Amino acid sequence: MTAASKRIWGWYFFDWASQPYNTLLLTFIFGPYVVSVIGDGSAAQAIWGYGIGTAGLIIAVLSPLLGAVADKSGGRMAFIWLFSALYVIGAWMLWYSAPADFNVWFVMLFFCIGLIGMEFATTFTNAMLPDLCPRADLGRVSGNGWAFGYLGGIVALIIMLLLLAEGGSGRTLLGIPPVFGLDPETREGTRSVGPLVAIWYAVFMIPFFLWVKEPRKADAMGIRQAVRAAWPELKSTLARLPRQRSLFAYLGASMFYRDALNGMYVFGGIYAAGVLGWSVTNVGIFGIIAALTGAIFAWAGGKLDSRYGPKPVIILNVVLLTLVAVAVVFVSRDSVLGVPVGPDSRLPDVGFYILGALIGAGGGSLQSSSRTMMVRQAEPGRMTEAFGMYALAGKATSFIAPLSIGVVTDLTGSQQLGVTPLIVLFLIGLFLLFWVKPEGEYA
Repeated sequence: MTAASKRIWGWYFFDWASQPYNTLLLTFIFGPYVVSVIGDGSAAQAIWGYGIGTAGLIIAVLSPLLGAVADKSGGRMAFIWLFSALYVIGAWMLWYSAPADFNVWFVMLFFCIGLIGMEFATTFTNAMLPDLCPRADLGRVSGNGWAFGYLGGIVALIIMLLLLAEGGSGRTLLGIPPVFGLDPETREGTRSVGPLVAIWYAVFMIPFFLWVKEPRKADAMGIRQAVRAAWPELKSTLARLPRQRSLFAYLGASMFYRDALNGMYVFGGIYAAGVLGWSVTNVGIFGIIAALTGAIFAWAGGKLDSRYGPKPVIILNVVLLTLVAVAVVFVSRDSVLGVPVGPDSRLPDVGFYILGALIGAGGGSLQSSSRTMMVRQAEPGRMTEAFGMYALAGKATSFIAPLSIGVVTDLTGSQQLGVTPLIVLFLIGLFLLFWVKPEGEYA
């Protein structure tokens, strides 16, 4: 394997290593577990929204500044080490969430610490993309990375369901008690998702740290000097941002449609558990389907991206996900898309599995092409700062989806009506894409 191939494969391993935080903790295993412990789907959805919204605000405030510091110091790898440590600590501590002494604030604190670590590490690894391959290959490499990450999420989820997560009967999907002597009565099998995600990340980041080398910057500053210089330059960058029409429009568009997509991911499992009464096992199967279609369409979308550019791929997927968000509101135990069903009907389950497959397909391709679009819009030499602003765009309003879902759910007492803000967010993002130049302003 050539040095260039090793760098690309090492970069792919970050997606493989980090994806289980999204798949297992954020959506399909730990979220539904919180619902089952709290015992009230609407209350759990509101608490989940407030906690993740707070973490999003922290990420939004710090990402551009840290990105500017990294660009000036040439020290992206040091930041990745730091935030990887937060990822592992936050995930591991979720083991301490036993039902008998469940402290929702303790759980949310460490969940958010891990989430912050994952998001910041992603910002710095995304900024390495243009150093890995020629511009014409960005879509393919980004799509392959997302696909590889989804496959990692699938493998981790299958391990969790087959060997660890106890269903209502106290047995895993294989019909056996949780392995390693874990006690199903205290939900140790399900709670082990935290240590599993932490160990998974630590092990599979080894190829990344061994193979991915950061290019040396001739004008790199010391970290203290970089911190002092970063803030004034970042203020200047933000001040002239409205004059960079294409970049400004893209950051605005992605701000809204990524927030809506994240809302789908964050609340998908909680919605299914609360509205359809699904067990952790059911939600896990839903997750496998969504992750599998995500991997397939991230790979396929990457091919289309390299051939036609990222903008058409983004528009197509935002339209698809808007329609899915509308359909989700009309799936419940009583009816499917307006058609009444009996209490024993499996149609709501089948319908939600199909919607999960579409969410995975649209989300995988959308995220992959959004990453390559950011590379095309960014100013050369300020890539980490640009991805910091991209994280800011993703998080500056990231509180809108979870908090609005929390508020609407509180006001209506309905999980179905609670997810309607996602539709509005997708439509705003679609509207703003009109002003985005496909090749950016620095081509």
